Amino acid sequence: MGVPERPTLLLLLSLLLLPLGLPVLCAPPRLICDSRVLERYILEAKEAENVTMGCAEGPRLSENITVPDTKVNFYAWKRMAVEEQAVEAWQGLSLLSEAVLRGQALLANSSQPPETLQLHIDKAISGLRSLTSLLRVLGAQESLLPPDATPPAPLRTLTVDTFCKLFRVYSNFLRGKLKLYTGEACRRGDR
Repeated sequence: MGVPERPTLLLLLSLLLLPLGLPVLCAPPRLICDSRVLERYILEAKEAENVTMGCAEGPRLSENITVPDTKVNFYAWKRMAVEEQAVEAWQGLSLLSEAVLRGQALLANSSQPPETLQLHIDKAISGLRSLTSLLRVLGAQESLLPPDATPPAPLRTLTVDTFCKLFRVYSNFLRGKLKLYTGEACRRGDR
């Protein structure tokens, strides 16, 4: 068995560092454009959703948490400039990160947090940090729009009251808006 090719070795190293929340300074912009990277996070989100789905009524959150609406109007999305898509993806990911952190705090305050749920919350927090870093590499930030551009419509939101719903939104957001944006940004950047 030979030595792995440099891009493969860099991808593996980056995948090991990203879940730790460490910035991968030498990560090439095309890392997020490698579909395997995003698919890994989508798989983790889907696993968390599946684990909590078995308990439809619980564990409940002690308060409602605001999350981004994951519905996508594909016609409108395709007509948006990539910068507008970036802002929507960035705002949604930021709100989702806040929601998962709030869920972690509520879980820590519960009498006996289930270990499996705690593990999936921790993985989600790590994954969201890594995805935020990868979006920065693509240049997706809230201030991405030119000064003369029309400000984007306010981010549509909804509230969730169970961890199952929180993880469903997390999974749907990654499979929907985030995947759509990164796909378009990578195509336009020829990465």
